[in-house]
Amino acid sequence: MRFSKISRSLRQLSTHVLAIALGVVLAVSTLQVLPSQAEPAPTITVDTSNLIAQRQSPASAAIGSSSFVTAAVNRVGSAVVRIDTERTITRRVDPFMEDPFFRRFFGDGFSQQMPPSEQLRGLGSGFIIDKSGLVMTNAHVVDKADKVTVRLKDGRTFEGKVQGIDEVTDLAVVKINAGNDLPVAPLGSSTNVQVGDWAIAVGNPLGFDNTVTLGIVSTLKRSSAQVGISDKRLDFIQTDAAINPGNSGGPLLNGQGEVIGINTAIRPDAMGIGFAIPIDKAKAIAAQLQRDGKVAHPYLGVQMLTLTPDLAKQNNTDPNSPIQIPEINGVFVMRVVPNSPAASAGIRRGDVILQIDGKAITSAEQLQNVVEDSRLGQVLQVKVQRGNKTEQLSVRTAELQNAS
Repeated sequence: MRFSKISRSLRQLSTHVLAIALGVVLAVSTLQVLPSQAEPAPTITVDTSNLIAQRQSPASAAIGSSSFVTAAVNRVGSAVVRIDTERTITRRVDPFMEDPFFRRFFGDGFSQQMPPSEQLRGLGSGFIIDKSGLVMTNAHVVDKADKVTVRLKDGRTFEGKVQGIDEVTDLAVVKINAGNDLPVAPLGSSTNVQVGDWAIAVGNPLGFDNTVTLGIVSTLKRSSAQVGISDKRLDFIQTDAAINPGNSGGPLLNGQGEVIGINTAIRPDAMGIGFAIPIDKAKAIAAQLQRDGKVAHPYLGVQMLTLTPDLAKQNNTDPNSPIQIPEINGVFVMRVVPNSPAASAGIRRGDVILQIDGKAITSAEQLQNVVEDSRLGQVLQVKVQRGNKTEQLSVRTAELQNAS
């Protein structure tokens, strides 16, 4: 009797153990099929090489490899030169300083403290565009210099002769006699340049020879008026590649090592922004400078301002405004230069230029470009708004004599 009770208890215990074991097996199987958030998912082996290549942007790929910058600089570096200039300024002696009474009163030493002349030294960059020794640079680098010295990358120095200067476009050509086998910088095309392209500036900033900086083209066709250089007629390439004093005249390269611009200007009030003259413009000017030594620029002779209806309305609602302006789009004539083509044609201060040769004019930059692209002596048909009337005037362009 007692044995049967024990046997029955063992069977019940075995049943419970079997049930527990079966439950554990089912739970483990369930966990393997449906992993919880706390447990890691099953590891799947995948070839990620193609995925990485697809995710990597062209910019990060270029930055990851410095070879394109090195190759670009090696292609043009030997053609980049340093330009040192010397200029002697002679001071006019004030007759007051030579007056005997003055000299007795202040002493002879006072006048001797001011030397009659001073020698100024300048530094810039340039690059060779022809094996015969033609060097392109900025006009302001060599303008009015008494002596120009061109230093090649290999250390050789040569005296440079300025063949031509164009202040309006800030370009100059210098000739050195160094044989006929000089390295030449490959010239590209600025027409194909796009915002976001690589920009490599090469030159001698702050006197540090053979310096390279890297950036991108940040915008195109930045007018000289917007840059703050009103006496120039240029649409610049804007870049964030570091351009410092001494870089002027040096080349701006694309990623293939081709010259796309000439570094020329910096904005002291804007960090990291520089400007370069498009190489297509520079090539055309350089050809004229080699041939004629100068470039003839047509002009009208007006000081102008881009006019919009909002700008005119602001003026007209001002009770202190001396003039009422038509609330239209055009170019407002602020001043007419005496004895200029505009003055001879009858253009007046306060006129609004609407059209030239039937083409609508909506900005001062556009008008300037139309005039720049015209021929010397060409007659332009100019439509102006004068008060409530429109006038049709004929203006014959003349040569601009002074850039300032």
